[in-house]
Amino acid sequence: MTGETWRELSRRNLGAAGVKSLAVAAPVVIVLARVLAGAAWPWQAIVAAGAGAGVLVVAAVLAYEAARLRATRWRLTAERLEVRTGVAVRQHRSIPRDRVRSVDVRADPVRRVFGLTLVKVGTGEHADADSELALDSLTVRDAEELRHGLLPHEAEDTRAPLAELRWAWARYAPLSVWTFAGAGLVLGVLFKGVDLLGVDRFTADTAAAVWGWVTGRPWMAVPVILAANVAAGVVGALLLFAESWGRYRLDREPGRLRLRRGLLTNRSLTLQERRLRGVEISEPLLLRLGGGARVRTVATGLGKAEEGESEHVAALTPPLPRELAGQVAARVAGAAPAPPRRHPPAARRRRIGWALSTVVFLTALAAAAAWFAAAAGWLEPLGVLSGQAGRLWAVPAGLAALALPIALWLAADAYRALGHALGERHLVSRRGTVNRRTVMLDRGGIVGWTITESPFQRRSGLLTVTATTAAGDGHYDVADIGRDDGLDLAARAVPGLLAPFLVRARQ
Repeated sequence: MTGETWRELSRRNLGAAGVKSLAVAAPVVIVLARVLAGAAWPWQAIVAAGAGAGVLVVAAVLAYEAARLRATRWRLTAERLEVRTGVAVRQHRSIPRDRVRSVDVRADPVRRVFGLTLVKVGTGEHADADSELALDSLTVRDAEELRHGLLPHEAEDTRAPLAELRWAWARYAPLSVWTFAGAGLVLGVLFKGVDLLGVDRFTADTAAAVWGWVTGRPWMAVPVILAANVAAGVVGALLLFAESWGRYRLDREPGRLRLRRGLLTNRSLTLQERRLRGVEISEPLLLRLGGGARVRTVATGLGKAEEGESEHVAALTPPLPRELAGQVAARVAGAAPAPPRRHPPAARRRRIGWALSTVVFLTALAAAAAWFAAAAGWLEPLGVLSGQAGRLWAVPAGLAALALPIALWLAADAYRALGHALGERHLVSRRGTVNRRTVMLDRGGIVGWTITESPFQRRSGLLTVTATTAAGDGHYDVADIGRDDGLDLAARAVPGLLAPFLVRARQ
């Protein structure tokens, strides 16, 4: 594939663009039909106008796509990948081959029908619009040749995959807050779609009927609605899991990792291992309570997720059993994580203090709101008069009784999550309760340290050590570690990097 000849994109994309343009044409036709029907046009004229508008939209999309295909050229030389593009403003972008860190190949259902793919090339910088080079409308063969040309290998690796899909993992998919909120969002979208079709009366009557049923039989209606919402959320989560992670496979090829997944939209991400700076085991609260976890990579060269993408761009696995997640992370990192060490008791006291302060604040806020509502007469329908605001003491008291054990449990869990360790190759840090994150950060990828010590930490003999790296989030914290332990950890993790500053502190 390497050569000096400029190559074109596939003309098949005109067909794909024509199909996708229908998603734009349909709303235009619907809105136009509503407007003309309101103006009392005859149905024959409405149909003719709608058809004309649809044809114009499709023609405009095809004209733009034809201009884009004609203006776009690319070539892969021995030194660099070059792309010329731009309809109104011409651009010539060039990426040296030795700066290519990842190649992301994907194909949605429409592209798959026409045998096309979208290729995104990552350069190792922080992901933004200028650090990625995208080639839309390559054939599958050209995309694979480009991938092999940018990330060459000597021979295929015949070892077993690092991880492969097991449909039993789908049981972890509903363990997300979106399971409980997703059905409401879908219902809102459906109502919006019905309203777009002009059936206003239907949506208004339906909403009024549902509200009347809820207010008339609340003890029956509310549980039924909640159960239906959860059931819809579970079904949605399972369908999303199947679409996102169907045919999932994680392989180690010579010098690189390759992730393939997707039932309807095929996705393939190839990442150079020498650009891998560690792995992260993520355990959101609900998933952790169910015994699950996810694995993400800490690497340079990863681009942004496309709009509407349901998975993080750095995700290496779907939700899977915690023990298996640890095994996959160890295989990817090439070393088992060292067992994290506990942090000083002062860190636990800080979290208990935060929990108690939060409960006091919420209780005071509830008491003030209840007093103001009673004084303003808003609670008179409930039999509470403005002079009887003192009877509302039960509101803040009930809130405190409910919130206090939850807050203390979260504080204890947050302290249990704190941990750090120093392995032969990796710095291990763990923290978080809503989302517990265990990061194995390659010590060779640490380029700097930030030492943070608030007044409250100083009184407790604690500080936060932050490792700076060019990959992933860019910085990873070891929070509320003992002062001496934290400085010693940073000094030993990257010998020589912090030593000059420690010498000055002793002088």
